[in-house]
Amino acid sequence: MEHQHNMDSKEPSLYAPTSSLVDMSRSTEEDSLVDGPLISADVLHSAISREFQAVPTPCHAALLSLLHVVYVVLSMCVALLCVLEFGEKDVCASILGNVRGDSVIVFGKVCLWVLVLLFTGCVQHHHSQARRRGYLRFYRQTQGLKHLTLTVHSAGNVILLVVLASQLSPTLQTQMLIGILGAELLFALPCLIYYTVQVMRFNRERAAPDVSQEEDSLSHSVGSLPRETGFREGSNLHEVVEKQADLIEYLKQHNTLLSKRLLNLSAQH
Repeated sequence: MEHQHNMDSKEPSLYAPTSSLVDMSRSTEEDSLVDGPLISADVLHSAISREFQAVPTPCHAALLSLLHVVYVVLSMCVALLCVLEFGEKDVCASILGNVRGDSVIVFGKVCLWVLVLLFTGCVQHHHSQARRRGYLRFYRQTQGLKHLTLTVHSAGNVILLVVLASQLSPTLQTQMLIGILGAELLFALPCLIYYTVQVMRFNRERAAPDVSQEEDSLSHSVGSLPRETGFREGSNLHEVVEKQADLIEYLKQHNTLLSKRLLNLSAQH
């Protein structure tokens, strides 16, 4: 019994150094974490905040508008001077050669439609980039507007094909051709101008992504009731699901970027 009692009394002394070593190692690790070089809030905020990237499509829209106006003016001149023969025939023959005036107008219309198609693809690309950067509200506000110009030109092409296939008299066909080009310009030019104004306003505001704006509004609102999230009665389920999918994709990319920049800052310090 005495031997067992002596063994029991010695057990704490045997295991005490082990526990003290563990405590010392933990305290050393914690001290190393606390005493290590901390990253200041200003440096961290400046490092993880992304610079605003403007959407460069207003320049493309202005150039396309100018080309559209020039095309319509030149087409009217060709139609009046070379097709309706209100001018000298020798001048038209020296400029156009053996090509008919109405054929030149149609070829120019095809080239203009190709430019509008390229412009629409360029707009879609830059707007998708803005969507990935978290500007979901801007993407949805201009979703229908960015395809409107192509729709107007495509509708003009359809009407032009109907007129050409009707085999009207040359004079009436040319007059209708000028009317179609003028009406197309009246519809397409305001669409491009309105689109340019919207994008220039977005570039001038230089706003933060939608998630950051919501966080700022929630942090500055005092005593406000909590917002409802998710699907509510009367809302569009497809729109809610699509918006949530866009938000999740942006947050995943944002978290990946933050992780990389935090690692770089930790390595620098």
